Amino acid sequence: MLVLIKLLHTLVWAVLAASIVALPFVALRRRFDIALLITIIIVIEGGILLMNQWRCPLTDLAARYTENRQDSFDIYLPPWLARNNKTIFTTLFLINECVVLWYWRRSERN
Repeated sequence: MLVLIKLLHTLVWAVLAASIVALPFVALRRRFDIALLITIIIVIEGGILLMNQWRCPLTDLAARYTENRQDSFDIYLPPWLARNNKTIFTTLFLINECVVLWYWRRSERN
């Protein structure tokens, strides 16, 4: 069961991380509808984390199946990335949102 949870957690993480990374590319193509959808999804994920003491609910689920509490016990990521994941991707999300806004404002002028 732990392996399945880790696989699911890694898949969800990969989709969200890829979405954050994709934001400036989506904006460059002037697909602000997609950028808005990505933003909504990431904000909802942030709300879920915030309501769960800044922890993914899948982490709590994985904890039921192991005593291990190393940084990557619940996900297939290197421990340093699992430990710093929220800081890295929150920062990247905020920067990329600024890029989206910049492209959006620029497209409004043209």
